Amino acid sequence: MKYDVIVIGGGSAGLMASVAASAEGAKVLLVDKGDKLGRKLGISGGGRCNVTNNKDMDELIKHIPGNGRFLYSALAHFSNKDIIAFFENLGIALKEEDNGRMFPVSDKAKTVVDALIGQVRRQGVEIRTNSPVRQVLYQDGRVEGVRLHAGETLRSDAVIIASGGCSVPHTGSTGDGYAWAEAAGHTITPLFPTEVPLTSSEPFIRSRELQGLSLRDVTLSVWNAKGKALIAHNGDLLFTHFGLSGPIALRCSQFVVKELAKSDRKEVMLTIDLFPELTVDEIYQQSMALAKNDAKKAIKNVLRSMLSERLIPLLLNKAELDELLTYDNIPKANWLTLCRMIKAFPVHVNGTLSLEEAFVTGGGVHLKEIDPGTMQSKLMSGLFFCGEILDIHGYTGGYNITAAFATGYTAGKSAAAL
Repeated sequence: MKYDVIVIGGGSAGLMASVAASAEGAKVLLVDKGDKLGRKLGISGGGRCNVTNNKDMDELIKHIPGNGRFLYSALAHFSNKDIIAFFENLGIALKEEDNGRMFPVSDKAKTVVDALIGQVRRQGVEIRTNSPVRQVLYQDGRVEGVRLHAGETLRSDAVIIASGGCSVPHTGSTGDGYAWAEAAGHTITPLFPTEVPLTSSEPFIRSRELQGLSLRDVTLSVWNAKGKALIAHNGDLLFTHFGLSGPIALRCSQFVVKELAKSDRKEVMLTIDLFPELTVDEIYQQSMALAKNDAKKAIKNVLRSMLSERLIPLLLNKAELDELLTYDNIPKANWLTLCRMIKAFPVHVNGTLSLEEAFVTGGGVHLKEIDPGTMQSKLMSGLFFCGEILDIHGYTGGYNITAAFATGYTAGKSAAAL
């Protein structure tokens, strides 16, 4: 049997590609190697499914630092506003939370996954699960179809590869599509983990003295070898037994990976600003005032009203201050060192957790080889790509899923038009 469009991969991008292609009247086959569609979608947003982000277009693109500008054409076809309308038309009520993140009112990812799969079925898409693809078939510069591991050959003049990256492999994203892309002549840019916790061999990390400590509304900065700030993110941070985690650590991770690769250094310097809204001088004046008001109290106890109790011994030690000192005996130079450290507490980071443990895969099919307006390969007629297999990566917060839906929709609609 011959299909108009074959979609490989039943994740966010593949499901949306199936919807878009079948809406154009195409006979569509969706094949997936797993027994369940939308598995990664089902665990996104902490199991609540952050379906998109409601920011304005330019701001949205800024939050996709990994080649986000490539998405302008796809988002012109199917924007974040269109994604919101799409799900609301399926009866999924959405709500906006902090920083533009859009969630189903139900707070259950299953609501979104079931609605999307339901729409795929209603539009007559043939679905085959437990059907791993062995090979995408090419002949004379164009697609001919796919061959399954079971040996069956399925014919089509349009194949959409939506097989995902390498992150979160238990959902089925194990990088299968890269080999099919390379067989068509495509370049795969180096793969790396993004949106992933950071690792460090700092003594205070190895000793686990800060393990489990959570800091709110701090700023984490990444510095290059020349002392220039590459990026700074404000938000929440978590110390772990291996390094740093929490939203801002994840957002900084891709810059750490790229700096380590670029500079061939073994470590990258990060700093934590515990009081982003204050200057060093303001911290100095406020902390000195606290000490003066309790002049007989040891500084380790005075500082508890300003700082996390678990951080105080470490900060005092680094500033060479005896924690039992009282106000009258505070050496001003050391206190200034303490205040500077409060504004820029150094953490040397030596890498990240593995690609398999990352939320998002960096790298992928080289974008210069893809038509941004259709998602079709410039090297192989009838071959399309969408989702995480492309060299596009954004921050968590609805940005990656927006890229998946937009590229999926564009690929599906374009493939159906062949």
